[in-house]
Amino acid sequence: MTHMTFTAAPDDAGKRLDVFLTAQAVDLSRSRLKTLIQEGAVTADGAAETNPKKPVVAGIEYTVTLPEPVAAEPEPQDIPLDILFEDEHLIVINKPAGMAVHPAPGSHDGTLVNALLFHCRGQLSGIGGVERPGIVHRIDKLTTGVLVAAKTEPAHLGLSALFSTHDIERAYLAVTRGAPRPSSDTIEEHIARSSADRKKMAIVRNPEAGFGRHAITHYKTKETFGIREKGTFFPSAALVECRLETGRTHQIRVHLAHIGTPLVGDPLYGRHKGVSALGSGPGRDAGLEVARAFPRQALHAAELGFVHPITKETMRFVAPLPADMTELIAALRRLPKNV
Repeated sequence: MTHMTFTAAPDDAGKRLDVFLTAQAVDLSRSRLKTLIQEGAVTADGAAETNPKKPVVAGIEYTVTLPEPVAAEPEPQDIPLDILFEDEHLIVINKPAGMAVHPAPGSHDGTLVNALLFHCRGQLSGIGGVERPGIVHRIDKLTTGVLVAAKTEPAHLGLSALFSTHDIERAYLAVTRGAPRPSSDTIEEHIARSSADRKKMAIVRNPEAGFGRHAITHYKTKETFGIREKGTFFPSAALVECRLETGRTHQIRVHLAHIGTPLVGDPLYGRHKGVSALGSGPGRDAGLEVARAFPRQALHAAELGFVHPITKETMRFVAPLPADMTELIAALRRLPKNV
């Protein structure tokens, strides 16, 4: 067990106990300290204090006792990881398609958390009192790319603060059905859980009423694929870079679908999977077969940049496109004409 002791100064008198301790124990969150107080892990001059709202008394010695981390509920599993960076504080991985981040209905094991519990065994310092990796952001099960997780509580708090203030550089690569117009722009639309389908998110039509969460996506079309016939270009698909100013659930998928260019293969937000045929005609559909059969949303978390919460080093990680998206783009480039 670890013990931390703080003596209240005259200026601290009258403050709530959880507020006072949060200012002193900078490596612990207020919610964590509140739980410790309620569990009897905080004493005032040796007497247990279980009320987080209790006013602090000047001159009193407050001791916080941190119990040893308890084992996490998910079982460690020896699952290979594509590790881009690792130190004693955090780990950055390139997540494959099909791996969920957290155990959930339908994904009880084989998740990133299961893999990290095995890989980081003996290195986790007890985030929130539990021996587990600190997941500060997620990407969908079928989305690939860069993801960072904390190994210690101070790193977890630091990363959480960066994501909360949007001081994170995040760039995604997406293949869309059709090409966005204009080719580069900013989408700023509130997002909330869909009232019609709880598995989906949706654009909020009246954000002034306080519904939904503010979401901002900056996109830029990097390449457009299509067919040119009799001087007219018909865009079939596009490779689009999306940079996030916020990070809401399904943000890119919802925003791009909102402007009429859903992701290739998106099972929730596309009208149907793949790229629709541009009418009939010899050879016209030949380059679109791979897109039509693409089994997931064509989305990849390509870049992640942040200031290391402990060392303060500026870090940036790039994950190459996975093989399936590389093959998809190659197939689209074989259309009769691309611009």
